[in-house]
Amino acid sequence: MEDHFEGKAAEEHLKEAREKGALAASEVHGTEAPGFWGAACDAGKETGFLLLLLFLLFLHSSYTLQQSLATATALLLAWALWKGGRAAFLGWARLNRMHRLITEERFEIEHNREQERTELIELYRAKGFSGPLLDEVIAVLMADDNRLLEVMLTEELGLKVESMEHPLRQALGALLGTLSTGVVALGIAALFAVALPSLLHFTPMQSATLGALIGGMGMLKLFAFLAARLERLPTFSTIVWQLIWALLSASLFFFLTL
Repeated sequence: MEDHFEGKAAEEHLKEAREKGALAASEVHGTEAPGFWGAACDAGKETGFLLLLLFLLFLHSSYTLQQSLATATALLLAWALWKGGRAAFLGWARLNRMHRLITEERFEIEHNREQERTELIELYRAKGFSGPLLDEVIAVLMADDNRLLEVMLTEELGLKVESMEHPLRQALGALLGTLSTGVVALGIAALFAVALPSLLHFTPMQSATLGALIGGMGMLKLFAFLAARLERLPTFSTIVWQLIWALLSASLFFFLTL
């Protein structure tokens, strides 16, 4: 028992196991909810901000409007490929971390059954079980290795294996977020570049930049809203703070490149 618990009490071992499970299930790129929609929201917000910075840069360049739109489209496609691949890799890494923990837990069940029994007793005693009922529950779980593995993954490590999504599905989410934001932002930029110069004293490039600002920040707002709903965060404050931070960062970039 000392070898398995490394000299610690069962309660300490369970606490460390839960922390290890939380780390394995976490997303490396941040706190966004994992999965298809989490990847879409993350990629969509980043794309909106990236395109805004790009058009601010075009304001200080000698690029024509056509060159700017062509460059932005090329960047969007390359960025979509990168975001999709990165989402797939992060999903694959997350699956591998979980698979490693599942393999380790299965080994413990096969080779350290008394220690697993001690952990189970502590887990279910903490749930309020005691006396003959506790003994009966432990006996039932210990009789079936597959059920025991499922219980230990859920109760000890805090893992929800059924919630894991395929890496390619997460890649599709990232592609959806990137391309939808890009199409909206570039579409509005092109529309403004044609329509606004005849209505206001704006150059086509200034009009396109305004369109990129409206389209990019609009999509950032949309994906911030979706991410807040996924993570059950306060919707209004989440959207406002992300918009403020994006505009503050873009303003810094604009004034530093004057």
